[in-house]
Amino acid sequence: MSEFVLQLPGADTAIRRPCVAVAVVMRRERIDNRWQPWRWSLADIVPHEESFGAQPRLLLKDDQEERWLHPGFKVELFTDDAEGYYLNVTTTQPCFWVVWRMEEEAALADEPVAVPQTVTLSYHDAGRWLEAQETVEQVAAPRDVVEWMQAFVDAHYVLEAKRRQRPQSFKPQQGDRVFRTGRRAQAALHAVFLDEFE
Repeated sequence: MSEFVLQLPGADTAIRRPCVAVAVVMRRERIDNRWQPWRWSLADIVPHEESFGAQPRLLLKDDQEERWLHPGFKVELFTDDAEGYYLNVTTTQPCFWVVWRMEEEAALADEPVAVPQTVTLSYHDAGRWLEAQETVEQVAAPRDVVEWMQAFVDAHYVLEAKRRQRPQSFKPQQGDRVFRTGRRAQAALHAVFLDEFE
């Protein structure tokens, strides 16, 4: 198996930011369920090779599973998302995240296939997609990718000092329409209210 080619901007002006080319392997496996006999899942992320071409292709098919290779994804590191990479690299198992969707109509095979949409190393990107109800799965990132991401974080992420958290008593409660103020302000408002009705 080949290694991940981790690219950095430099003399090659075509590379604007650090990136790595990957391919996604999706797996369709048989499950014991009378309503849904198959389940799709992320199987792996592998280094992209020119021999993969540009189109998805079936790698394996038998009675129990199918594996599809989806080549040509570029995972880039952006300086304004350094915190997202920091949050990933500081977990116990740094990973790639993949957003995938089912084809609406079968185009690659007789039945719809799970098609990856994007691949990232950003914790923030993965969180946004999950909040948007997308299907997001993860696979462990290999050591060389983790070290590359760590070097990027070291160069671009500045840990912000923690700010003092506001006490819970000062936070407005859901449904409150009045501002929570001190007793003196409440007494003054009460006095104004009484003056209007006297």
